[in-house]
Amino acid sequence: MRKILIKIGTRSKKAFTQTINTYKKNKVLNDYLKLIKKNHSSILKENKKDIDLAIKIKLEDSLINRLILNEKKILSIINSIKKIINLKDPTHNVIEKWRRPNGLVFSKISIPIGVIGVIYESRPNVTSDVASLCFKSGNPVILKGGSEAFYSNKILSNLFRKALKMNKVNQNFVQFIDIKNRKVVDFLLTKMSNFIDVVIPRGGKNLVKKVQNISKIPTIGHLEGVCHSYVDKDADPKIATKIIINAKLRNTAICGATETILLHERIIKKIGLNILKELEEKGCEIIGDNKIRKIYKGKIKKASLKDWSKEYLSSRVSVKSIKNLQEAIFHINKYGTMHTDCIITKNQKSAKKFLKEVKSSIAMQNTSTQFADGGEFGFGGEVGISTSVLPPRGPVGLGQLVSYKYQVTSNGKIRK
Repeated sequence: MRKILIKIGTRSKKAFTQTINTYKKNKVLNDYLKLIKKNHSSILKENKKDIDLAIKIKLEDSLINRLILNEKKILSIINSIKKIINLKDPTHNVIEKWRRPNGLVFSKISIPIGVIGVIYESRPNVTSDVASLCFKSGNPVILKGGSEAFYSNKILSNLFRKALKMNKVNQNFVQFIDIKNRKVVDFLLTKMSNFIDVVIPRGGKNLVKKVQNISKIPTIGHLEGVCHSYVDKDADPKIATKIIINAKLRNTAICGATETILLHERIIKKIGLNILKELEEKGCEIIGDNKIRKIYKGKIKKASLKDWSKEYLSSRVSVKSIKNLQEAIFHINKYGTMHTDCIITKNQKSAKKFLKEVKSSIAMQNTSTQFADGGEFGFGGEVGISTSVLPPRGPVGLGQLVSYKYQVTSNGKIRK
């Protein structure tokens, strides 16, 4: 295992020395999407192997849902690649340029980060998204997918390597680790700092926490998506209901799904009860505080303190009564994970205060938290969502997969 991983790292470093122009990058990506179209039956066949095994070992339903590929999801993969092709190459651009009084000319230039290691679970589309984004931004990528999506990930990465070979580009810009040994992740994080420049974990809390705890390589990622939707006293009833239902139930398995609903106490009877009733009718389990439980006559469980910091990733939601806007902001900053949080209100003053004071990497007004996605931001896709205070924050797409350097020129200037 050690020799194989060191070899993979060495190959990635070598691939990084090859400079590829934008035309060639887009040609590779275009050939990749053609190969996906041509081999879609084989992709579904490999995906079925993963699904059958997942059912056999009784994997959680939420993880199986993330794992499934179908015609619609393959089309989504293809569309994502098309968007990345159409985006501007983020590398070797002049970000800023200025001249000092002494004649020195400074240029701030965008450059690739280097070799990126991505450790992820379940979703096979991550393979194509990450490979495409990293390649377009000039970064070789080492992919370590979860064993539950082994066959799906392998065929998608092999097709990318085929597209690279067709265009005489080093195939090792994209490498998939096809070793199922769990010790692989430990070795990557602790023994490969000479080969990998950044690690990005995409998966459950346990995976991300492990990466952040033991990695000797800089990481970009988030532990959980405990997202909030706060229905303010000045919310429009129709808009509030529409947003909450979508934010919670459109796809319960994504990190941008709302997990806690905060209801201003003045609108619980006017708006809140209708929202809760509709959620219950759609099969959502409601967990509420004492005030909500006294007012709501439907089926509702008692919330404990732990529920305010839970990421359910299922048809469950915690609901809390809030006295005012400041309490809502306090609750989110205390129990949230700086992922995505929303205020639903017509009051622009309240909205402005909320958007400014919540610590979230993504703060929203009158918008479903399910839009916390690189594709929806116009990034073509995402390598992950970063909730770190340091940049990048939010969806990590094409424009976030670059660093920069300074170039300084003069006509023989020396410092006195």
